This record gives sequence, structure tokens and C-alpha cells, in this order.
Amino acid sequence: MEHQFLAVHYQLYSIEDGEKTLVEQTSREHPFRFVSGFGVSLEALERQVLHLDKGTAFDFTLEPADAFGEYDPEGVHRLERAVFEVGGKFDTEHVYAGAVITLTDDEQNHFMARVKEVAADGVTVDTNHPLAGKRLNFTGEMIENRPATDDEVNELIRRMTGGWISG
Repeated sequence: MEHQFLAVHYQLYSIEDGEKTLVEQTSREHPFRFVSGFGVSLEALERQVLHLDKGTAFDFTLEPADAFGEYDPEGVHRLERAVFEVGGKFDTEHVYAGAVITLTDDEQNHFMARVKEVAADGVTVDTNHPLAGKRLNFTGEMIENRPATDDEVNELIRRMTGGWISG
């Protein structure tokens, strides 16, 4: 399978109740660059732009199932404050409403969560992606689309494996 090197300049909007809200944008000078086929970008985004020629504009909307999934209420958890203690003291520097923190499950898997509330009786965290349950609209332009070089593919693999594999 041939991997493509893609560079796209885009604006990303979330759509709720017919209202578009700008979530993220790149510039033409600093586009989002990635190599196709490695899961670096949303699969549906990659499908939409993979065959566009340089200079081609795009405007498409992804449903939640094709983006970050539906919002799952079971992704919200109430944890004891003791979980967030460092040296016997609650970690107020890193654990506060709105903070994004890394948690570890029983199998030592790491995952991200957003702190929703810090209270005297516990901490409420949300493990849903911030854009879960939202329709996403991408508008932009293809800046570059060409076959990826072996060096680009090998460098991506090296970074994704933490440098464990050398090319």
C-alpha cells in the first residue's frame, strides 16, 4: 500500500443545534501534515482528502460516528479524592475543573480525562473526547498531496514507537 504525504490547511467547526463553532484551525504556512494509513488523523477526514489535488478546496461534515463517536454518559466517573493525592496532599496544581489529566486503569493502560468537578467528597472526570457526540465541519484547502518517501514513513514509525524501531 502506498502512503501519501498530505498537508491540509483547514478550519474545524463543531455543529450543535445548527450553530457552527470554530474549534481549531491551521494556517497555510503551518498546515496539518501527516502520512496516510497510520491513524494519525481521523479515518473519515483522511478518506475525504486523500484523493484531492494540490490547491483543491474542501468543505465536508462528519457525523459523530465518523468522528469521535457518540457521547457516552458512562464515560463520566466519580473518583475518590485520595486517587489524586501526592505525598498525602490533594494535587491542586494539576487537578481542577477543566484540567485534562492522565489516568491509569487496573491494567496499567493510560488514558486522558477532563476534570468536570472537584468537590469535598470526590472528583468527577469525563473520559469522552471533547468532541464526542458532535457533528464536525471541515473547510480548507489541500496544500500538498504526494507519495510519502521511505524516510517520511520510517520517521513516522520511529516517532510512533518511541524510537524503539529504527529505519
